[in-house]
Amino acid sequence: MIPLQAVALALVALGGLAVVVARDIVRQALVNGFFGLSLVVLFLVFQAPDVALSAITVSSAAAPLVLTIAILAVRRREGRR
Repeated sequence: MIPLQAVALALVALGGLAVVVARDIVRQALVNGFFGLSLVVLFLVFQAPDVALSAITVSSAAAPLVLTIAILAVRRREGRR
């Protein structure tokens, strides 16, 4: 294993830990986006650019956006009650 691969694996491990440790659900959704970006870096380092392209679309852009919008909509709806 080359050092760049070890650094990428450590980055993914720290990102996963950050998602679990985040207390606020909106912050957790945003940190999940950064975790997705670290996965993209990992896929690129391990020479899987096709997986990286799909991961950058789903895990770092679409999923955090949808989660954040849904969470904020639920909070607004609960605030009106």
